[in-house]
Amino acid sequence: MDPVEAAMKSEEAIVGLPALFMMDGKTYERGSQLGFDGLDFYVAGRGGALGDVPADVVSAAFVFFNPGTVARMWDNSEKVMDRPQAAREFAGCAASWAEEHLCDDLDYERLAELAGSVIRKTSPAGLTLFAGWAQVEEPRSSSKALALHRINVLRELRGALHGAAVVSCGVDPHAAVMLRTPQMAAVFGWSEPHPAFEPQRADWDRVQGATNSSMALRLSVLSGAELSEFIELAKAAHATRV
Repeated sequence: MDPVEAAMKSEEAIVGLPALFMMDGKTYERGSQLGFDGLDFYVAGRGGALGDVPADVVSAAFVFFNPGTVARMWDNSEKVMDRPQAAREFAGCAASWAEEHLCDDLDYERLAELAGSVIRKTSPAGLTLFAGWAQVEEPRSSSKALALHRINVLRELRGALHGAAVVSCGVDPHAAVMLRTPQMAAVFGWSEPHPAFEPQRADWDRVQGATNSSMALRLSVLSGAELSEFIELAKAAHATRV
């Protein structure tokens, strides 16, 4: 399989599978138990892989979120626990979700192995959240948990490449949200008046192409046969969750 084709075909699973644990109610129940309020756990948990850095650093890495919203949630989290610990707790939620929701009859060990090859062979240059999450301690409870953890690291890889493409193509992050997922605007901290985004639709096509090309370079460390195997396993994990 061609790496560009692999980048396009793997997008849904790489982006969508980790999003399921992030949106799961039990993740936020755990956050509440720890002392977080609502989405503060998401910001502290995901951004916590960067360490106890200023809020602007987290906003820069998140790209698509309103910086003011990120700053408020990041600052709220400071009194709960240090951010690296929040990242470990967030990763623990991913592991718990994997144990509960991923089906049994899939070769997660192989999925984790293939994802791990991409992670190990990818330079962290310019990929801040990917670099941070690549250093978060991996779960040892099961191959399910390990596979999801590594898919989440690849999600941060693709997300960093996508964010870079948005910035380099001159697309406003607020407009990008309205182009791609307008229903998520409030979650990302954006309120009306929303920017006119139709004039940037052509630029958005360039963003998608640049993202897939960049991701293809990272996936090209796998052979064509390995890419096909990776996509088959990742898509199956995403589709056959319980």
